[in-house]
Amino acid sequence: MKFDAPQFRSEAEARKYIEALRWPGGRVCPKCGSIGSEYETKREGRYRCGAKECRKDFTVMTGTVMEASHVKLTVWLMAFYLMASSKKGMSAHQLHRTLDVTYKTAWFLAHRIRAAMANGGLTGPLGGPGQIVEADETYFGKVENPRTVSTTGRAFVKRGSGPANKRAVVALIERGGQARVFHVAEANRETVEKIVRENVHPKSRLHSDESRLYTKVGAELGSHETVKHSAGEYARGDVHTNSAEGFFGVFKKGMTGVYQHCAEKHLHRYVGEYEFRHNTRTKLGFTDAMRAQRAVEGIEGKRLTYRRTNGAAVA
Repeated sequence: MKFDAPQFRSEAEARKYIEALRWPGGRVCPKCGSIGSEYETKREGRYRCGAKECRKDFTVMTGTVMEASHVKLTVWLMAFYLMASSKKGMSAHQLHRTLDVTYKTAWFLAHRIRAAMANGGLTGPLGGPGQIVEADETYFGKVENPRTVSTTGRAFVKRGSGPANKRAVVALIERGGQARVFHVAEANRETVEKIVRENVHPKSRLHSDESRLYTKVGAELGSHETVKHSAGEYARGDVHTNSAEGFFGVFKKGMTGVYQHCAEKHLHRYVGEYEFRHNTRTKLGFTDAMRAQRAVEGIEGKRLTYRRTNGAAVA
């Protein structure tokens, strides 16, 4: 997929491209689910369901993250391609300049594309018998409502670096495979153990640092091996968390260098964006075109309105 491809130059070709991805077996009415009963209306790209109990109009945008959008399909596809092919992300300001749309439009486009990228169709547990899953957590930015720990109501403050009142992100990285990453209110033992149990195969080898968050749940898995970062140990044979550290490195560089600011209520979408690109990286056989196509395939059944995403529109 290059910018001189037909779907980037013609609305009709863009519509044909998206319809082929969304409805490979024939158009499906998003309202009632009937297949092949539709007929074209006088308005190009708009169809009317032929089922007697329905008779509703729909387009390729109906029932997707693009629903009710007035942005051209060619612009949508270019935005998908740009965000999918930029390793550390692409800011709304850059999309605004590149696509020649308003900043508000670019900001909303970016959030809806992140919604399409979310989860990436991952199913089943990470790892398996003898396979390695790395677990780690990081902290990015300050929480907007610091928790209090005293009867006086004063916010808890910790000197120097550390996790106090910072936004927590927990990552599970399958060695050489997929990642699942979560923004959590607090990276405590209860939360982390629940994430590991729900996402890691019980016979996997769990690798982590010396954090006590993983001690109990690690004992439930095939094995739990740790490296002691505080003693300068970062690898012992094949025991390390370098994959997780590498993911966090890309995530933080992108968030600080490209996006610069992110309201906490939006952080889960940014986390999902980086997870998606990791799970469709070149090492797993994906090209930029394939990655963009996978993102477009994720539009189905996801609706995001401006009211739900609107906040401090800085990205």
